Amino acid sequence: MCAARPRVPTRAGVCLLMADIEPLKPTNTGWLIADVVADTFAFGWARTEADPALLALLDDPQWQPFVVFPGEYAAPERVVHAVPPSNGETGRRPLFILLDATWNEARKMFRKSPYLDRFPVLSLKPEQVSRYTLRRSQRGDHFCTSEVAALCMELAGETLAAHTLEAWLDVFTHHYVQARNQLPAAWDGVQHERLRALSPPPPI
Repeated sequence: MCAARPRVPTRAGVCLLMADIEPLKPTNTGWLIADVVADTFAFGWARTEADPALLALLDDPQWQPFVVFPGEYAAPERVVHAVPPSNGETGRRPLFILLDATWNEARKMFRKSPYLDRFPVLSLKPEQVSRYTLRRSQRGDHFCTSEVAALCMELAGETLAAHTLEAWLDVFTHHYVQARNQLPAAWDGVQHERLRALSPPPPI
């Protein structure tokens, strides 16, 4: 897949807080975000301490962090459903904090990360259903991490990045399923065709 990896310029960024062995799971989609969005930061999560580099990132004045989590688990005054468009040249850049974990782990991370309590909670209300098939959640309204990032980018006005993340997930899923079944990837299939149609032309 590396030869097909897309990269889309964005003003919005993503901060992944990754639980335990989540980065090592072959079905993890957090790394797909880093492929597409240049300003993607990843940190391991621990209950007892926070990475100093993470705290420095959250304090960086260029960023406006948003904790992406269902609003029902946060105080009402923290919950927002929209973000300022990121296509302007002034103001702080949106930084979407994604809890990359199973649902049970993510709820624990949300409760036990006091350094996130000062930031607004972005509660998504997607109209579509998840297309991710490699792992299934116990809740039907859950999305994989890269799908959540795509929804956030759409809210921030980063439409190309949102669509590219969706296409890159489809390519990843195709390659994963083909490899699991010991079959070659279809480089001329619909997944790659969609990704190529979204990729900007190379610089001259």
